[in-house]
Amino acid sequence: MRSFRNTYQRRTILRAGAGLTCAPLLAGLAGCSQEPATGENGGSVAAAPVARTPELLPIESLRDGVSIIANAPGNVLVLETGEGRLLVDSGAPDMATSVKLTLGDAPVTRLINTHYHADQSGGNALFGDAGAVIHAHEITRQWLSADYYIPSEDRWVSALPEIGRPTHTFREKEVLELGDESIEIGYLLEAHTRGDAYILLRNANVLAVGDVASPLRDPSLDWYAGGWLGGRVDAMDDLLEVANDDTLIVPAYGPVMTMADYRAEREMMWHLWDRCSKLVNSGRSAQDILDAGVMDEIDRKFDDPYKFCYDAAKGLWAHYTNFGGNVV
Repeated sequence: MRSFRNTYQRRTILRAGAGLTCAPLLAGLAGCSQEPATGENGGSVAAAPVARTPELLPIESLRDGVSIIANAPGNVLVLETGEGRLLVDSGAPDMATSVKLTLGDAPVTRLINTHYHADQSGGNALFGDAGAVIHAHEITRQWLSADYYIPSEDRWVSALPEIGRPTHTFREKEVLELGDESIEIGYLLEAHTRGDAYILLRNANVLAVGDVASPLRDPSLDWYAGGWLGGRVDAMDDLLEVANDDTLIVPAYGPVMTMADYRAEREMMWHLWDRCSKLVNSGRSAQDILDAGVMDEIDRKFDDPYKFCYDAAKGLWAHYTNFGGNVV
């Protein structure tokens, strides 16, 4: 029993609030490839992506009709539907033409964003302009439709042009039937951002989870955008109910995971949640968490353990004080 938190009550309150209209003000942007330019008020604004010559990217077949493009800079999942291609995420702005080149001539008719970060949504405008219907959680659409500020970098990121914004959104769950594939899109509450989605290809048994699983990179908690450690471990448990032992898990970055890989990461994150939440609730800081040896209690070594502790602590306080980079 998870006696250290009232999961049911917290989820009920937050899921009720997830449907409220909000406009983003603050956000952390993982993997953005844009170069900052100086603005009129001394801050900076996002400049156009640095031009890059399109190149073929690595592509791997997972199951019949399902493949994955890597290094875009993360993963782009591709489904052949018989009615064009469906993509899960579109890569960074400067990698979009490389993704398109790698795909070849067949049109992209559908695109689903797992969340709003530019390294997953940077190709939206390119594929939207070519006719792709773009799907996302309603909160992701809101983030992509407004300028937002990154305080750690003192710069603004401009909203996507209208052609790159999601036009089909959902709140809890929706199902698409494309060709022979049934595609379930579901909400993951406050896992990495406030608008995360999973995408399950039911017949192929492939599950895309965005940055809610992270086999190589340090797990990222975008607490300015509502993501926090408690939400992440809740989401990982939710995904265990969606998947089975034969499901292939596709993270935003890194290799495709088996269920054994995924369960191992889930156990690690639950341990970190248990330790970090108890220390933060006792008034301890991120440095205190690090000094207590929490990050030495897991088998995996993080590239920046202090940053993870900092984001975990800030996210806990932001969650319990109802802070968020949104105005409702």
